[in-house]
Amino acid sequence: MGRTVQEWLQEADRVGRSGPFRPEWESLAHYQVPAWYQDAKFGIFIHWGGYSVPAFGNEWYPRDMYRPESPTFEHHRQTYGPQDQVGYKEILATFKAQHFDPDAWATLIRRSGAKFVIPVAEHHDGVAMYDTQLSEWSVVHKGPQRDLIGDLAAACRKQFLTVGASSHRAEHWWFYNGGMKVPSDVQDPQYADLYGPAMSKQSQPSAAFLDDWLARTCEMVDLLRPAVMYFDWWIEEPAFDSHFRRFLAYYYNRAAAWGSGVAVNYKIIWRPTQVPPTAAILDIERGQLADIRPLFWQTCTSVANNSWGYTEGNVYKPPRDIIHDLMDIVSKNGCLLLNIGPRADGTIPHEDQHILLEIGRWLGVNGDAVFDTRPWKVFGEGPTQVLAGEFMDTKRDPFTAQDIRFTTKDRTLYATLLGLPRGEAVIRSLSTSLRLYGHEIDRVELLGHPDPLPWTRDDRGLVVRLPETLPSDIAVVLKIVALPEPPRKVTAPPTD
Repeated sequence: MGRTVQEWLQEADRVGRSGPFRPEWESLAHYQVPAWYQDAKFGIFIHWGGYSVPAFGNEWYPRDMYRPESPTFEHHRQTYGPQDQVGYKEILATFKAQHFDPDAWATLIRRSGAKFVIPVAEHHDGVAMYDTQLSEWSVVHKGPQRDLIGDLAAACRKQFLTVGASSHRAEHWWFYNGGMKVPSDVQDPQYADLYGPAMSKQSQPSAAFLDDWLARTCEMVDLLRPAVMYFDWWIEEPAFDSHFRRFLAYYYNRAAAWGSGVAVNYKIIWRPTQVPPTAAILDIERGQLADIRPLFWQTCTSVANNSWGYTEGNVYKPPRDIIHDLMDIVSKNGCLLLNIGPRADGTIPHEDQHILLEIGRWLGVNGDAVFDTRPWKVFGEGPTQVLAGEFMDTKRDPFTAQDIRFTTKDRTLYATLLGLPRGEAVIRSLSTSLRLYGHEIDRVELLGHPDPLPWTRDDRGLVVRLPETLPSDIAVVLKIVALPEPPRKVTAPPTD
């Protein structure tokens, strides 16, 4: 028998007072990003649940099926029946995950080159994808009757992948409120534990809802031991401030006791947040930054432009665009969390697999320019403008061969050429007149090519002669190796 909500609240406050952190922003602002996260650069997000069954619209199907203004409403009526006869609970009952193979998923993720994975442990629909003791509405008791996230986490750890978890529970306060305005099973009190308060989106959550949110989130930490906790945007609401601080203190102190480095993702979408920038890691949904951010940050986006979950009409991005975005993000001190959407039966669509494997092939050759690197003095050069902000990842022009992104490791500078340069590459940021690069160059290599390349350097820039055949048609990386520093002369101390 697990703890009750009240027992979890007591535990949260006990742990929140018994470690290096306290549930105040002044204390939480001293959090330090773990090195593993800054080194990893690339992770996989997974949206999977009952909403994968209809495979229509997007992962907000459970909400939109109760909203007459949404096309999903009529689709549901025509496909399944009226909402007061066939609700989301009936959809969930047909979510079986019968072909789910966590070891195969973990192998695919490892082959993508990703270093960590963050499955959605609970989406807005209020269904726990893990073995919660705080609700009957989990996949252990409904649908698949299996601890999906627990099994996936174990498989990924066997493949040396770092495992996080995502909680979208905050939005559950209002997620099903459409069902209160039309005849539906949302109004049936016996299903209140699934459909929740179903309150107005403009209202603030009650104390009871916030207490339940904190209890569930602390339980998730103890059950899954995630190295990253990802939160969606509604925890920005003022009502969450105290409970969010209590959670951060709990999680960070738990990690300190475990001796592991953890992280929390937060967003800024509709309003400035109360979270100090050093207390957690900024996540930008479907967007990027225009320049280097001194603090480490993250972009989350999906392989599909139209949905995070699986739908039969997913519009997929080319692997080239994702790799280009990865290099732009990493050059600006960020990392990329890339989402896939498995089918309801537990199989991963061919398109998702193709994208991940193409990224993995590219990283297999060029990963030295990505993993364990840090940003250089400037992120890059070239004509293509990247618009800063959320929901901007489909609004830029394609990168060109003149667009270059820099990363660095020790005394090595990596210059990733986005596009297909021919003949020669000119890196203007390495001009002798700019003085950005203060070392003497030993050699210039092309990752995936066996021999060093001819080069010259003057006030035009570093000019590198490229081979006729390039190792990639997506992007190529020049590895610029500095001469070793001359040994320092040791002067003997004067003798008497």
